[in-house]
Amino acid sequence: MKFTAQDQCFMQRALVLARHGLGKTSPNPAVGAILVKNGHVIGKGWHKKAGGPHAEIEALIDCGVLKPSRGKNAAPIITRVTRDATFYVTLEPCCTHGRTPPCTDAIIGAGVKRVVVAATDPNPRHCGRGLKLLRRAGIHVESGLFAQEATRLNEPFNKWIVTGMPFVIAKAAMSLDGRIATRTGDSKWITSGVARRYAHKLRAQVDAIMVGARTVIRDNSQLTLRHGVRGRQPLRVVVDARGRAPKSAKLFRDEHRRRTLVLTTALSSAGWRRHLAAHGIEVLVVKQKNGRVDLRTAMRELGRLEVTSVLIEGGGELLGSAFDEGLVDKTVFFYAPAVIGGRKAVPAVIGHGVPAVRNAWRFTRDAHWRLIDGTTAVFEGSREKRRM
Repeated sequence: MKFTAQDQCFMQRALVLARHGLGKTSPNPAVGAILVKNGHVIGKGWHKKAGGPHAEIEALIDCGVLKPSRGKNAAPIITRVTRDATFYVTLEPCCTHGRTPPCTDAIIGAGVKRVVVAATDPNPRHCGRGLKLLRRAGIHVESGLFAQEATRLNEPFNKWIVTGMPFVIAKAAMSLDGRIATRTGDSKWITSGVARRYAHKLRAQVDAIMVGARTVIRDNSQLTLRHGVRGRQPLRVVVDARGRAPKSAKLFRDEHRRRTLVLTTALSSAGWRRHLAAHGIEVLVVKQKNGRVDLRTAMRELGRLEVTSVLIEGGGELLGSAFDEGLVDKTVFFYAPAVIGGRKAVPAVIGHGVPAVRNAWRFTRDAHWRLIDGTTAVFEGSREKRRM
């Protein structure tokens, strides 16, 4: 299918709008929409939060065809404003009632002539149905323009809506020899302030940040958005099979403690669990595996809670377990120009590891290196679909 230069221009603008919703719309996808007539934009919008108007409705509101109605989509009256216009949408319009009515009804009611869609909605309830309904209504529908870019934009939603499991990002800041702490446990700071700000921007884009008990004990981590980064505070998840994290830890006592979840097992003390619950901490007991929290079960529970993305920040044992279980979808590794050395220094990834190089997890799809401040390098890569 051939798209014009004008089509490409407007869809790129819609993708820019969609990015405004990153980290804000979960468990919904980030979507942008632009309404065009006679080569001019007459309405634009993006999905701002779950429960609020979808991008298409925001665009219809922007051009005056609809009035804001607390997220409920009223059918617009066909006017000269939208008649024969073209809708550019980064994701297939929804066609079922969810938190809001279907966008397909509003689009049909607006009398648009053409709809150009970037990516098909992977949601089994929608997948392709929205496009069929629009075509059945006599609207000319084309899809696939910048599909890869639009799909990558919503990796967490795409995985969660199909599998019920969150999209998992493994993050670590390490020396050139792969150490995240010295033999004495010192880890501040291996990388630079610029790298830390970059990492906090990552936090602002995910639903949850996950750490192990040892990280809480060693670093007394806050797991909050800082370094000038603003946004929604992600859920803070502590994986602690035996209840080793101290009750006095910062994240159990600060103003965000009600945004904290502890994943533990029956191996932890009932008194410890009761104390945390009494202070507003949600505690979830899951099954154990070899004396540790069964991470696959834990991730499934997070998915049930509509957590679509998890940033695992450490430590090495937790990251290793996530790799061992094949749960990691993407890596973001920061490398500082330093060598720590020592047999007892802490590796970035521990766990059991693989028995042979051919079994290693490969992260080469869409992978790239970036030098972010003249010293610290960042590697970002998505996991290949099969083990090499």
